Amino acid sequence: MFRRARHQRGSLKRVRRKSGEVVWVFRWYETQIDGSRKYRKTVVGSAEEFKTEASAEQAVDALRLTINQQTPRQQLQSIGFATLVQHYREHEMPDIFKKQQPGKIGLEAEGRKSYATQATYEGYLQKWILPRWRSYCIADVKSVQVEEWLRSLPLAPGSKAKIRNIMSALYSHAIRWEWIRHNPITAVRQSAKRSKVPTILTIEQIQALLECLEEPCRTMVLLDAATGLRVGELLGLKWMDVDFEKLEINVTRSVVKQRIGPCKTEASQKPIPLHAELGEQVWNWRLKTPYNRPEDWVFASPHKHGTQPYWPGSLFRAHLQPALREAEISGKVGWHTLRHTFGTLMKANGEDIKTIQELLRHANYRVTADVYTQAMTAAKREAQAKVVRMILRGKSAQKVD
Repeated sequence: MFRRARHQRGSLKRVRRKSGEVVWVFRWYETQIDGSRKYRKTVVGSAEEFKTEASAEQAVDALRLTINQQTPRQQLQSIGFATLVQHYREHEMPDIFKKQQPGKIGLEAEGRKSYATQATYEGYLQKWILPRWRSYCIADVKSVQVEEWLRSLPLAPGSKAKIRNIMSALYSHAIRWEWIRHNPITAVRQSAKRSKVPTILTIEQIQALLECLEEPCRTMVLLDAATGLRVGELLGLKWMDVDFEKLEINVTRSVVKQRIGPCKTEASQKPIPLHAELGEQVWNWRLKTPYNRPEDWVFASPHKHGTQPYWPGSLFRAHLQPALREAEISGKVGWHTLRHTFGTLMKANGEDIKTIQELLRHANYRVTADVYTQAMTAAKREAQAKVVRMILRGKSAQKVD
């Protein structure tokens, strides 16, 4: 019999030997210079010597220091770039390699990136970063090389800036683990300025799109266009989150690739208003759907018998794309277009930047000002209430108030 306590670097076991003696054994995997992992173990001491797990832990901490001191600085700097990436994955991006039980919210460690961000990082690592730099040692990657490489990529400036930031995070990780002292990516120049202006839908286009949609997509698009919810937050809604008495929506979770997690930022978790007319539309959907209990998803997938919400990509391909064609709406339109449209409509309605920031739930108002609020010709009215009326009633409603 034994007890086990797992750690980020190795595991401590209390093991009974064939002789009957009980000892504490420390086991770990050591990363070799070529990127391979070698299994190691050592006896820390007997259970008689270390009577409690806490005392054995202290001995292990000392052992870890000894192991680190035995690794020459030259060898640390010779660590391959691919090894650095794998180490970063294990410590900073573990959620994308784990399976989560349906209906459970993954509580992320303090400072750890969200599951959506981890998935984005993994995509860039696999498609762009590793194919170019996997054969390098971490000390051999130079700022000018990276800058010239980024300039040659057939990507938008925002995507190139994302790659630069991911590589910088990798080197910050290496510095934190004392594998290297300098981050060469900090000297890499790369603008994040947009090369194309995001598509913004007009009120007429939103109305035409709604006419071409059936439930539940119609209510999804309406709710998204009138609240600016991120698609993961939209799909993460449960009926218990919609307060029809207070006319509020509590945004408490986000669903990304069917994995349930917290919202993007603390600011994202603030409740948002639910206009009465919009609330009536959402309530009508609740009367139609068979999954209408408080714990059910607002947009539950019948293909999964209500245990999961819809997949946004599948909905877009099967319903939104045909509806966009029928409504004769061109341009690059996706779920996030509705969020951009909401922010722009708010600005067109004359709302101050703080109000727009609160409704979009941005942690930084600069994101609201620089990305989500393009100038647009329209009447200057209320905030969300006016957007809802514009969508549901048309231009004639703008003259009522």
